[in-house]
Amino acid sequence: LCAIIHYLVRGQLGWFGLTMACLVPGYAAQLLSILWFRADGHAPGCCLLALHLLQLGLWKRYWDVLRAAAKAGGGAGELLAQLGDVCVLRLLEALLQTLPHLLLQTYVVVAVDPAGFIPGVSAGLSLLSLAWALVSYSHFTFLLKPGHLSPPAAVILCLLLWRTGMLGTRVLALVLFARLYSFWVFAVAGVHWLLMSFWLGAQQTDIVAQPCRWRLFNCLLGAVYIFCYINVRPGPSRTRVVVFYAVST
Repeated sequence: LCAIIHYLVRGQLGWFGLTMACLVPGYAAQLLSILWFRADGHAPGCCLLALHLLQLGLWKRYWDVLRAAAKAGGGAGELLAQLGDVCVLRLLEALLQTLPHLLLQTYVVVAVDPAGFIPGVSAGLSLLSLAWALVSYSHFTFLLKPGHLSPPAAVILCLLLWRTGMLGTRVLALVLFARLYSFWVFAVAGVHWLLMSFWLGAQQTDIVAQPCRWRLFNCLLGAVYIFCYINVRPGPSRTRVVVFYAVST
């Protein structure tokens, strides 16, 4: 909001419009949240719809998780299911909304207004938000494994630092490349996206059953792999991580 107001006050309508456009993909996560509320038997009322319209639906889910955790008789299975829903939705929102906003504000700081305080702070907070969404998803998948407890705070901090450094360097590299070579960055990103999509297809991930949706899933995840690695297959992932970093580097 501060970035939007900043561009509007300074009369930079182009950057204002692009920043506003970054908010639109985030409504996919809000819509999916409403559908999941309905599937769970909670008819969305006016208040719930208004919260999702203001993009506060995930905050409502976080509040529900805290309430479920505070209840003495709350089952661990129900709490884990609610936590899983909000972690997946938060990751989707971060990839669809926070990541484009991060790229845009980083480009503004690097190529347009190096002394811009508001865009710089906005980019930094977006980087932390995206890194935390990835860490939260990894934490949830760790809890799903039988016999595993919540990792200590030091592990969470190391994961956050790793994700922040990985995302920060990749975003900065793409922005600097775009600053020097303009639209050629889309060709480089496109080649990377194709390589990752074909690689995912070769792994035969069975997370999506239908062939058309399976191809679409691989294409979407291939675009995500331009910036970060997300494990979607059970079992050890050391080899896949090495291949990912070897290709990406």
